[in-house]
Amino acid sequence: MAKTDQLPLYRTIWRWHFYAGLFVIPFILLLSVTGALYLFKPQTDRWEERAWRDLPAARAVDADAQVAAALAAFPGARFQHYRIPGAPGDAAVVHLGLADGTMRDVGVSPRGRVLGAIDPDRRLSAVVQRIHGSLLMGVGGGILVELAASWAMVLILTGLYLWWPRGRGLAGVVWPRLSLGGRAALRDLHAVTGFWVSGLALILLTTALPWTDVWATGFNALRAEMGWTSGPQDWKGGFGDHAAHDHGAMGRTMRPVAPPRIPLDRILLRAAGETMPAPAIVQPPGAPNMFGPPNGNVWTLTTLTQNRPLVRSVSYDPETGIEVARSGFADKHVVDRVVGYGIAWHEGALFGLASQLIGVLTALAMVTLAVSAFLMWRRRRPEGALGAPALPRDPAKTRGVAAIVLLLAALLPLLGASLILLWFADRLILPRLPRAARWLGLAQTVR
Repeated sequence: MAKTDQLPLYRTIWRWHFYAGLFVIPFILLLSVTGALYLFKPQTDRWEERAWRDLPAARAVDADAQVAAALAAFPGARFQHYRIPGAPGDAAVVHLGLADGTMRDVGVSPRGRVLGAIDPDRRLSAVVQRIHGSLLMGVGGGILVELAASWAMVLILTGLYLWWPRGRGLAGVVWPRLSLGGRAALRDLHAVTGFWVSGLALILLTTALPWTDVWATGFNALRAEMGWTSGPQDWKGGFGDHAAHDHGAMGRTMRPVAPPRIPLDRILLRAAGETMPAPAIVQPPGAPNMFGPPNGNVWTLTTLTQNRPLVRSVSYDPETGIEVARSGFADKHVVDRVVGYGIAWHEGALFGLASQLIGVLTALAMVTLAVSAFLMWRRRRPEGALGAPALPRDPAKTRGVAAIVLLLAALLPLLGASLILLWFADRLILPRLPRAARWLGLAQTVR
């Protein structure tokens, strides 16, 4: 019987794995590092506000005076929400929309002194998030990241096939034989790491899909068509979502309403009994929401926690302060709840520190995969060629691979589109470029 690595099916999958890896590896490195950093958003945000904590709390002013101080520091700004201090000596954070469309988080001490302001778009976590989601390239970068994520799924699934033991023992399958040294140790490290991280990696890639552009647009249309919605979508995803969540637009837009008779301080007294997960905020009547349309003519208590299953909101009448509405995670459609759990896991918030540590381990494993793959390629790459595995001669034995890839392509639109482009390049362009075809390994055949 022929060796495993000479079988047509195995070699075809190896080729898929090889080409997918060449495209995906740079993205894996970048997204793993930025994703690991973003897991610690609560900690980095608190670090940036370290000067706003443990302040004198004697002779404290009320919340309305704190908001007035923030507005006085930024003439023409509009009050959008008040973040409730986490401890008696912590500053309140008053979120303002400025006249030029930008925003500021203004720290105001318990005594009513403005301590400073932070542009939320320039927070470390916000910059890391934009790199992670769009490579700082807007919609085009987001599409590129989505395409890389789609091919990463192909990479993981083909990698699992290549790892499959096929009668071998546990060594080199469940744990790497590093004592072998050289290329064999690298191969074991790559294969075994891929086996252990594959499930977590697939979960991360799948839970990222609702944030994408192409896939999420189709998903949101399906949700609407099937009636799988209950209230506004509370995550950013899909082409139509960019304008809805443009920070500049949020800074400029306030729904005109009558001034509330009940002051903010009275609403905070009501909020004290709610044990709302931090960071808890109070939005004035007419303020723009981060997700969905602006508030109505009500005060709204809610939370900015990344642990989506804990998100809830309570609305109060501006005339009397009486509760008029309440909603929570359980009120959402089951599809939205599943997405919410996935997003909380992806952001490392579902189980607190445990989720963050699992996310970091996953990122480290993905970096290990990328680096070991690159080193293996450098060792085996022949002079003057890309070093792709040879193409099998019998296409009939590889139809199963094509079926699996086509199924993935049907579920991941950008993967399907890229496969069509590759097919056209293979049929129409590469035949006219024989040297390029040979360099890419597309002119090689094996029995």
